[in-house]
Amino acid sequence: MKWLTVVLLALAAALGGLLFFRSGAAAPLGGTALEAPVALPKLALTDDAGRPTTLADSGGKLRLVFYGFVRCPDVCPATLATLKGAYEELKPEQQAKLRVQLVSVDPEFDRPTVLREYLNEFSADFVGLTGSVESIDAAAKAMYVTNVAPLPTPAHQEHTDQPDTGKPDSAVSASAAARLHGDQVSVVNARGEFVRVYSNLEVVDGTLKRDLPGLLQEYGS
Repeated sequence: MKWLTVVLLALAAALGGLLFFRSGAAAPLGGTALEAPVALPKLALTDDAGRPTTLADSGGKLRLVFYGFVRCPDVCPATLATLKGAYEELKPEQQAKLRVQLVSVDPEFDRPTVLREYLNEFSADFVGLTGSVESIDAAAKAMYVTNVAPLPTPAHQEHTDQPDTGKPDSAVSASAAARLHGDQVSVVNARGEFVRVYSNLEVVDGTLKRDLPGLLQEYGS
């Protein structure tokens, strides 16, 4: 019976080593996981094709949700460019399970066609969402995002050094640039539940990019 004991012990050691290897093979996910998933409300929104949708609609995909606006001069384009780089490094089958969304905090300017034109500069696969001021405010609140409209600026103080050609990138006014909004990227699972959040630093330093395959595996179905 000693030989059987030896074999069993050896097998147990091998299995233990395999489990240790597997658990140590992948780095733990970064970002901050919510204590419990938050079911998002079905707030009425409109996508960049003019179709009605809701904040809760994930369409069976993992979502990366970023709140920003077209006339944002710095954080928004930098974040979207980083998300573009991360998205493009995924395999096609992984991209098919992911949806990157920009929710506009400036809905009065960011009409669906404006959002679509802006997002095309980053990826044709990215989706813009807009809606009423009330819906946007409620959506931001549901996802713990700061959304503070700027104070009214006298017309003579609103200006730009570039001539207004009617395009969004030439229409950055002092008041639009002063808008305060959250710069985090929120992770929403395929069931429409808010589950995790990445700070702007964790987006820029590559943490979110590194985590994307793991996020798809954990939250994408």
